Amino acid sequence: MSITVNTTDHMVSEMAETLIGSEIIKQSNDVNEKIKKGEKIFNLTIGDFDPSVFPIPTALLEEIISAYRSGHTNYPMANGMPDLRKAVSRFIKSKQLLDYHPDEILISGGSRPLIYAVYKTIVEEGDKVVFPVPSWNNNHYCHLSQSLAIMVETTPDNNFMPVADQLRPFIKEARMLALCSPLNPTGTVFSREALSDICEMVVEENRRRVGVEKPLYILYDQVYSILCFGETEHHDPVSLFPELRDYTVCIDGISKAFAATGVRVGWAFGPEYIVSKMRSILSHVGAWAPKAEQVATGKFLQDESAVNEFLGSFLEGIEKRLQAFYHGFLSLRAEGYKVDVISPQAAIYLTVQFDLIGMKTASGKIISTTQDITDFLCDEAKVAIVPFSSFGSKESNTWYRLSVGVAKLDDIPVIVEQLRNALNGLT
Repeated sequence: MSITVNTTDHMVSEMAETLIGSEIIKQSNDVNEKIKKGEKIFNLTIGDFDPSVFPIPTALLEEIISAYRSGHTNYPMANGMPDLRKAVSRFIKSKQLLDYHPDEILISGGSRPLIYAVYKTIVEEGDKVVFPVPSWNNNHYCHLSQSLAIMVETTPDNNFMPVADQLRPFIKEARMLALCSPLNPTGTVFSREALSDICEMVVEENRRRVGVEKPLYILYDQVYSILCFGETEHHDPVSLFPELRDYTVCIDGISKAFAATGVRVGWAFGPEYIVSKMRSILSHVGAWAPKAEQVATGKFLQDESAVNEFLGSFLEGIEKRLQAFYHGFLSLRAEGYKVDVISPQAAIYLTVQFDLIGMKTASGKIISTTQDITDFLCDEAKVAIVPFSSFGSKESNTWYRLSVGVAKLDDIPVIVEQLRNALNGLT
């Protein structure tokens, strides 16, 4: 006996039906499938680290093992283990000279649940969230929270960092301003002046709203803040404008600073009332960092010598890779190829351009879209990188994110040469 199933009985919510998965993860998975089939492709898409190149700190590893052996395998506290929140408080004080009480700090399984919790705490359905593009995942968090995404396209003139005048037309009706520095995907940062201008604009807007409407909040993703190179400095809204303390939630963690993307320990700090509501949301989601990792991270962060020893060699290794790629692209540009590159400042990313629209491949195919460029680089140069369109930018944008966390230094000249050979085949 056959049963006819009415598909409408199995329909999901409109939000779920229209939600798309991570474009970056999909691209990386597609590339990895090609690699499994024998293709030699340099996959520089995911913002991750190769543990054989960048292992987590030895002291952190040993503390994690010790924590498991000590039986820390039950539930952690909903807002994070007290010793870890105290350690994070001291870490923030040491690195940013900011005083946040442990009760103003929330621990979670990496930074993603915390960003989600900020959206669900501050933003209601139909509220407007302003953010620059390219930027990581804000468009998807708006979808998840059913808010209205106001995407402000930035330009290479400002290293793809937003300036106050670009954001100002949209601030009056916004509920939240989502910012990130160092920026994923560009590896560039706010200057003190540019961030100060934006903060001053937010302060003025909130003064206007007093007693009239809800305040404007800043979500400040600074998960790459430790990874600044050369003379680059990290700036945050609260340090520049202390009156923004009541309206700013910062996101950070160990994922990027300590090559610990899979360890899943992140933290948010901000107004205690907001943080407490975020905790309530995440307590129902169950997005805690594992207790053993929390105990270990708390002990590791207190070991200042171990932290500094790791960061010294870690930062040097990342900067060497960024500079090697940067100079490789400068050489390609100098040779007349239609590429461009922005000097690296921070994070594990290099911003590069392949301005190849209208060119013809050796097989006679006309490159007419950014996807064509992406396919050409992967198929002909055997290099996979992520277009800015995967970060909310226009589909016609020909700029890309190149991630160096999995790159071996000896491979970089090979990658540059393969790009050169592929570009040589274009007419």
